[in-house]
Amino acid sequence: MSREEYQVPTGSGSATGGGGGGGSFNAPAARDYAGESGGTMYYMCGDCAVRVPLEKGAAIRCQKCGARVLYKERTKRMVQFEAR
Repeated sequence: MSREEYQVPTGSGSATGGGGGGGSFNAPAARDYAGESGGTMYYMCGDCAVRVPLEKGAAIRCQKCGARVLYKERTKRMVQFEAR
């Protein structure tokens, strides 16, 4: 199968017809981050090491010391990579 004939898989289970791709591009569904933990992400301040909650569109600044260097916390999920 050539690259042009590839159909993006959808979650609905029904295939779209008409191959060739004249504008029938199915983009993946956007993730709803508001549903995940209330839409608040937590970061660590680079200067004072305080846990800073940030919402979408909020200013990137520590609430305690005012620093603008924030680090994203490491995930608590298990991350496993396959070695070669």
